[in-house]
Amino acid sequence: MPRLLYSAIASVDGYTADTSGNFDWAAPDEEVHAFVNDMERSTSTYLYGRRMYETMQVWQTFGDDPDESPVVVDFAGIWRGADKVVYSATLDAVSTPRTSLERTFDPDAVRALVAAAPGDVGIGGPTIAAAALRAGLVDEVRLILVPVAVGGGTPALPRGLNLGLELQDERRFANGTVFLNYRVTPS
Repeated sequence: MPRLLYSAIASVDGYTADTSGNFDWAAPDEEVHAFVNDMERSTSTYLYGRRMYETMQVWQTFGDDPDESPVVVDFAGIWRGADKVVYSATLDAVSTPRTSLERTFDPDAVRALVAAAPGDVGIGGPTIAAAALRAGLVDEVRLILVPVAVGGGTPALPRGLNLGLELQDERRFANGTVFLNYRVTPS
């Protein structure tokens, strides 16, 4: 059965971007990137808010250069091979294949989309993930914590949400990054 999986790269103090909106500190090294690729292989559909889609759409052409690292080329193929749904009331149009635009986030429609998906559904971006978490749609939360504290910014998990989590998996990487996978449990 397909699952709705929220994945985020965050600082150890829990932010996906700092107070300036910067997240260059979150760029994964080769080892972490290869792990992310393997984690994303089961994803058939990505759900994005406008900002995350605008960040991710670079993968439509990034990785075409034969001199790119194999993990970059691999991720580009994974991303291009998945369907994408962008939730935005302000975006005029989408510019990548296999991408649809929805004006509102409807939990019932998302529930039906996940149930009908041929593989797992990934949700990317803390704002859209907050809506899915608050609606009780997310099955797992996957956090990749980078060894940096940024002191504030965009939280990976929504403020004010009481969320039960059961640790399913963990992994340490040579660069100090840590992966934590939690199943969402009734709180």
